[in-house]
Amino acid sequence: MLKIGITGQAGFVGTHLYNTIALFPGEFERIDFQKENFENEQKLNEFVSQCDIIVHLAAMNRHNDPQVIYDTNLGLVQKLVKSLKKTNSKAHVLFSSSTQEERDNLYGKSKKEGRELMIDWADNSEGQFTGMIIPNVFGPFGHPNYNSVVATFCHKLAHNETPVIDTDGDLKLIYVAELVDAILSEIRIKKGKPEVIVKHTSESKVSQLLALLENYKKQYQDNGIIPAIANTFELNLFNTFRCYMDIANHFPVKFVEHTDPRGSFVEIIRLGVGGQVSFSTTVPGIKRGNHYHTRKIERFAVIKGKALIQLRRIGTDEVLDFYLDGEEPAYVDMPIWYTHNIKNIGDEVLYTNFWINEFYDPNDPDTYFENV
Repeated sequence: MLKIGITGQAGFVGTHLYNTIALFPGEFERIDFQKENFENEQKLNEFVSQCDIIVHLAAMNRHNDPQVIYDTNLGLVQKLVKSLKKTNSKAHVLFSSSTQEERDNLYGKSKKEGRELMIDWADNSEGQFTGMIIPNVFGPFGHPNYNSVVATFCHKLAHNETPVIDTDGDLKLIYVAELVDAILSEIRIKKGKPEVIVKHTSESKVSQLLALLENYKKQYQDNGIIPAIANTFELNLFNTFRCYMDIANHFPVKFVEHTDPRGSFVEIIRLGVGGQVSFSTTVPGIKRGNHYHTRKIERFAVIKGKALIQLRRIGTDEVLDFYLDGEEPAYVDMPIWYTHNIKNIGDEVLYTNFWINEFYDPNDPDTYFENV
């Protein structure tokens, strides 16, 4: 079993990599890293000495003073190299660099020189090194005004602010899960490479990107409609947008119920995509779920009985509780990377409709069990 440590574990890419590694418990073991390790030589040495694989993601992306970015990023690499030498490490180190290496800026310069320091360490040790040149990364839980323009646009739109386009350039993008797959692929190859060009998986003008996100905001956040999804990029972008909403206060969303002497009619969902609709009954006291998805869009609609729906983002402790009652039919949607369940808390049978955007595939279920 390979022991993997991630500098920058709590960062945007680091969080996704750390959580994804947990999906392969028979293959990988995670070695915990804390930001403070870089300020304590002994703790850094202890961390390095435990690792078969070190993924170096820790870096500063933005600062008002570019010199601070350069000094910080190069300083982190120098501390890591010193520790590798001190512990006589034979680890395989993977380094997150950027397509900005060739640009005339101090961020790109810090990445290029940091990669060169790591190459020099590998050439003079029994360790291995892989330098990954990475395009613009987007995905859930990135920090607005820091990680990517996608994060900034999503945050502003979800909070009813108006994004502004500074330069309508062409963006070459990779979704964070695709980047994580690329990193894991290099780990599994078990062979160092001084330079690996990670290819972008999508390309868009900034204005086109914003137009898609504005449409998601209008259709989904404002009107509860699942928008048309034309390709994998749009699915990834839509799932990203959903995670920037104020989930705790947005749900549950009440349905519009039409009643007449015959009974009632409730429209459950409007779709720009297909998928699978299911119906279930749950007896009092029983709980369903306790799993999460990494790509699927899912809606729980309570139409009769009383239910408690709970959500918790993987890697965090905060549990969101949503109480639904069939007397006022309502729904809750499940963001990706949120484990969720539904429990019948009433005295009668609970009736629930479930919709998910893709057919169930037992060979690729995208369903991972973890208690809320």
